[in-house]
Amino acid sequence: MSLPVLWLMYLIHFLPVPAIRALGAGLGRLLYLVGRSRRRVADTNFRLCFPELDAAARDALVRATFICFAQSVLDRAVLWHGSQARLRDFVRVEGEEHLLPRLGKPLIILAPHFAGMEAGGTRLSMDRHMMSLFSNQKDPHFNRALLAGRSRFNDAILVSRQDGVRKAVRELKNAVPFYYLPDMDLGPRDAIFVPFFGTRAATVTAVSRLAQLTGAAVMPCVTRMSENGYTSKLYPAWDNFPSGDMQDDTRRMNAFIEEQARAMPAQYHWLHKRFKTRPPGEASLY
Repeated sequence: MSLPVLWLMYLIHFLPVPAIRALGAGLGRLLYLVGRSRRRVADTNFRLCFPELDAAARDALVRATFICFAQSVLDRAVLWHGSQARLRDFVRVEGEEHLLPRLGKPLIILAPHFAGMEAGGTRLSMDRHMMSLFSNQKDPHFNRALLAGRSRFNDAILVSRQDGVRKAVRELKNAVPFYYLPDMDLGPRDAIFVPFFGTRAATVTAVSRLAQLTGAAVMPCVTRMSENGYTSKLYPAWDNFPSGDMQDDTRRMNAFIEEQARAMPAQYHWLHKRFKTRPPGEASLY
C-alpha cells in the first residue's frame, strides 16, 4: 500500500460514518468486479459450508462479503486516527462483566476473523494493556501503519506470527490479555485437521497449547458490524478448557466459530482459502 493511500485513509477519518460506509460499499462492489480469483475462493467456501444454497444465493453472499470486507478496511481510518470519544461511540462493548474478574490472570481472548475483529481489538485495548498478533506485511509503509494503529493505546504489545509464540507465553504468564486470532489456514505446521462446516480444515492448535502452558482462561469475543459501528461481545470463559485432548479443544473452537459464522455469514473472512491445506492424498478444493 502506497503512502498516498495511507494519507487518503487519514483524510477519510474526518468523514461521518455513513459516508465512510458508503465509500466502503462502493469499494466492495469494485473489488467484487475485479477480484475474480477471490470471488472464486469465496464461492468455493460458501459451496462447501452452505451446500443448501443455490448459485444465485451464493453469489449474493459473495457480494455482501466483499462489501463487509471493504467497509471494515475503510473503517480503519476511524480506528487508527479517530479520537477516543469517537471510538467509544463507534465500537460498543458487551459482556465486560465476564472480562473484569479475569484481569490480572492469564487470559486468551479468542477473536475469530470477522469483519469487526480490528475494531474489537482496538476498542478493548483502549481500557487496558493488551497483546495482539499480527503478520508482517510486504509493503513497509502499510506495515508501519498497521503496527501504529494496533498499538495506539496503553503500549499494546504486538507479537509477529513469524516470531513464534515464545513472547506470547511470557506475556501471558505476566497476565497481559492476549487478543488472539486463531482461525486461518497457515499450513500444516502446528495444525491438525478438524471439521469446520463439515469439511476437515487445517486448524492451529495454539489456543489449546497456550492455555495448557500458561494456565490461561479462554474467553471468546466476536465483534459484529452494525449500520453505524460495531458491537464487540465478550462471552463467558470456557469451562474445562483445555480439556487435555487437543483434538477436542480445537474441534470445540471451530464449532463455536461456525455457530457465529452461521449467524452473520457475510461478515466472516470467506475471501481466505480456509481449506487450502488438505490431508495427504486429497486434491485441492480451490
